[in-house]
Amino acid sequence: MNIVDDMLRQLYQQRASNPNTLGILMMEKRRRVSPETDNFDYILLVIVQDASDKWAVEHYRMNDKHVAVHIVDKELLTRWIRTSRYRRASEWMINGKVLFDRNEYVKDIKERLRVFPMDTRKLRLAIEFSKITRSYSEAKNLYETGDYLDAYSAVVQSLHYLGRIAVIEKGFFPEVVVWDQLRRIDSEVYKLYEELLRNTEDLKKRVELMLLAIDFALNERTEACSQHLMEIMSERKEPWLFAELKTDKRTEPYMYDLVSMLEYLIEKNVIEVVEEATDHNGILARKYLVTE
Repeated sequence: MNIVDDMLRQLYQQRASNPNTLGILMMEKRRRVSPETDNFDYILLVIVQDASDKWAVEHYRMNDKHVAVHIVDKELLTRWIRTSRYRRASEWMINGKVLFDRNEYVKDIKERLRVFPMDTRKLRLAIEFSKITRSYSEAKNLYETGDYLDAYSAVVQSLHYLGRIAVIEKGFFPEVVVWDQLRRIDSEVYKLYEELLRNTEDLKKRVELMLLAIDFALNERTEACSQHLMEIMSERKEPWLFAELKTDKRTEPYMYDLVSMLEYLIEKNVIEVVEEATDHNGILARKYLVTE
């Protein structure tokens, strides 16, 4: 055992002896630039229960190595994994080396991540879909106003969300380095990204072609990506106020992009707008209903 291994062992063994510690994983830097580890040489993920501080981070130096220790409450970690709020945590859970596992807690999480339950998959698709509908709409608007550089930036962002959707569709959790992952499992979407980067046509034409390609890719995925929202809205026959949808706990993970998602689904005739009279003369309330 070298001196760094001995120092790491000191760090995690002390925490493993705490009865509130459920598991400890280690992620090691594998290349010079390592977004998976925030460029630290080692990440220690310590999963705890009943923590007063739901997420604490400590930084250390061991000889010439840098270590970050993330102490995360199990409930917060579950939310991160379910909603993609902190994507690195999912990758640490999937690819991290297990150093300590109380009552197979870590093993059970890894198994759930491997299986990727359908309810979680639907939610993750809805989250990424809500983001791409916003960035795609922004890209179109910027293109139409002649702001081609900003439109290009929005197209790149849209392709990133599309890539994450494609990974989820294949039954995998998207990793931090999503395009390297996508190159192995979905060459069709990966080629769109390559085409954008390598195309030598002028910027306006490149953006125009990518907008068409993204629109086609979204059309193919609209039904699957909107399923989470459609199931919620189909629970009742009455149309929904936007405020009702926005405050539903189940849409909370994508509430900030919900309006762009709705507008896209209206444009595609998946959702229809129902207007109802209000107490104010000439003012109608907009409500939303799944198209039959």
